[in-house]
Amino acid sequence: MSVMDISSGQRRARLAALRYDLYLLRKNVLSMAGLVVVVLLVLAAAVAPVLAPYPADAGTQVHMSQQLLPPSWAHLFGTDEMGRDIFSRVLYGARISLGIGVFTIGLALLIGVPLGLVAGYAGGVVDEVIMRVTDVFLSFPPLLLATAVSAMLGPSLVNAMIAIAIAWWPWYTRLIRGQAVSLRERGFVEAARATGVSHLTIVFRHILPNAVAPVIVQASMDFGSVILEAASLSFLGLGAQPPEPEWGLMVSLGRNFFLTDWWYVTFPGLAILITVLGFNLLGDGLREILDPKTREV
Repeated sequence: MSVMDISSGQRRARLAALRYDLYLLRKNVLSMAGLVVVVLLVLAAAVAPVLAPYPADAGTQVHMSQQLLPPSWAHLFGTDEMGRDIFSRVLYGARISLGIGVFTIGLALLIGVPLGLVAGYAGGVVDEVIMRVTDVFLSFPPLLLATAVSAMLGPSLVNAMIAIAIAWWPWYTRLIRGQAVSLRERGFVEAARATGVSHLTIVFRHILPNAVAPVIVQASMDFGSVILEAASLSFLGLGAQPPEPEWGLMVSLGRNFFLTDWWYVTFPGLAILITVLGFNLLGDGLREILDPKTREV
């Protein structure tokens, strides 16, 4: 059999696997709903300057003559106490929320995955030290730890994202460490070690690709939780600061007007709810696709 035939066979196998992945995703109605929500959120964030009827209201622009107007054709979600269009601010808030998720999850993965790989592959004292440090961080509820770190760093959106990442990385360390422990004694790892392949290459070229699936699933499900936690910190005054159009901050500012001007907190709150729900549903779909048990035909 020629090299070209082997390469063609591999391409056909990958295409068949992709088709089966799409089949598993399509047959799960809730996961498809989550995918639609996430796609719409990304599109809304990307074209916010086009969709927003009052883009300047996402910044420092104020209209004191239009304070707390109810929803109408001119202002679909009403206005806030500064006369700013809430619909425009919610659209721009989608950009902030996606940025929070990408930055925070990325930083947590950057810290947690290498530590988990090293702990699982090396074992012994190295594993013991890394996991005991991880256990210390895991002993605190994530929101409580993020609140304490954010309070020490100072109130700002960047500090809040760093604080959440500090509270989140141990979960990925523990997850990837368990995968590395189960893979380090496999035949392909032993073969690579016997041929003189360096430990660094074994870890990142042989173990990591085979251990990354559960991490992807967990990260997709954590995306919504991170956005919710950032909104919570902003609500407490430790995250985004005015006039940033961050959803949690908008809910915090609008809570004093809830009894008389319900729209102020309702629409940013619904944006948080729908976004978290969408990512959780999509994460469930990815887990079904990447779980070997569900792939048995």
